[in-house]
Amino acid sequence: MAVYTEVSDEELDAFLAQYDLGAVRALKGIAEGVENSNYLLQTETGRYILTLYEKRTRAEDLPFFLGLMDHLAAKGIACPTPIHARDGLALRHLAGRPAALVSFLDGISPKRITAGHCAAVGAALAGLHRAGADFASHRPNALSVAGWRPLFESARPRADEVLTGLAADIDSELARLEADWPQNLPAGVIHADLFPDNVFFLGDSVSGLIDFYFACTDFLAYDIAVCLNAWCFEPDLAFNATKARQLIGGYQRVRPLGAQELAALPLLARGAAMRFLLTRLYDWLNTPAGALVKRKDPLEYWKRLRFHRGLSSPAAYGVA
Repeated sequence: MAVYTEVSDEELDAFLAQYDLGAVRALKGIAEGVENSNYLLQTETGRYILTLYEKRTRAEDLPFFLGLMDHLAAKGIACPTPIHARDGLALRHLAGRPAALVSFLDGISPKRITAGHCAAVGAALAGLHRAGADFASHRPNALSVAGWRPLFESARPRADEVLTGLAADIDSELARLEADWPQNLPAGVIHADLFPDNVFFLGDSVSGLIDFYFACTDFLAYDIAVCLNAWCFEPDLAFNATKARQLIGGYQRVRPLGAQELAALPLLARGAAMRFLLTRLYDWLNTPAGALVKRKDPLEYWKRLRFHRGLSSPAAYGVA
């Protein structure tokens, strides 16, 4: 989340006139994240999240994202529910951008991640996978292995500004991932970006999963690999095997993993680290001046990648 596009009072009033949400009481920009412009909107009827979809989010993908949230919410998954206007549509335009309102979820993202958080996230992720099994729409993962090299090439000329030798290291690692990437693992709808700031807790329980704007159809185990990277490294980037064991165990209590999925986890985790290294690298080099957005250090994921590529089995993740 971020704010790239400002919304005038007049534009907001005209937009909300299409809904039955009452008058505006407050609108506040949300600085976290990097993809779209997000606001916390409060009206006479409650609080909502207003999202304006920026250029990196393809307009043709928006029906998939909003339809998935509708589907998951109907299945009992705690996620934002798109707010439909009086004409029945959830997707509209505001300030020259596609835009949508979704429900506001109570809870807070954990600042100090515990093994208990990891177990709960694993179970919630498996629940999402099960609930999405009969979602009819399909969206290829544009940020999987086939999309990494084009993204790298756009950043290659300046990559060594971030770290000397980074371009050569990424180039070599990409060649290995492209050669060895799995082909036939169980697939379905995945979140693909389930970081701690995209999970809300009330006490020790998950109260909401948010930000479905990278959701796609891909290997289910790849979603676990994303979470291993996002949840199981300490602030000093040391890997916490206890957290990994709890995350995978929580997942398996809801959806057991097959032997091929378990064996593929180290490679999938390398790929997930590469994906976030590349998108962070691109954003680090290309974030517009003055944008209300927090840039994220790409080298955090280069260090995670180096850890994963030293593994030959899932045993390092606490898995037999």
